[in-house]
Amino acid sequence: MSGQTIELPRVDGPDGALGGAWRVIVRNDDHNTFDGVARTLARYIPGITVERGFEIADRIHRTGLAIVWTGHKELAEHYWHQLRDAGLTMAPLEQA
Repeated sequence: MSGQTIELPRVDGPDGALGGAWRVIVRNDDHNTFDGVARTLARYIPGITVERGFEIADRIHRTGLAIVWTGHKELAEHYWHQLRDAGLTMAPLEQA
């Protein structure tokens, strides 16, 4: 045994365990454009400009996903729902 810790992905939605910081993650998909992702992130996530949104959209495209916000669970749920309702493909919330 190597002593390496392997973190398993969460399989539940945004209403899972309480406490700690939570990650809002957007996944790559075949139906959202770079422009759509960038503008949606800029519209709903504080501090993300359209320019920064394009950088994140590029990361999502290249790696399959990106953490777009981390923080308190209630706000994470709020942003997660807004992005999902705007059409982005969301991973389940993860506890940081």
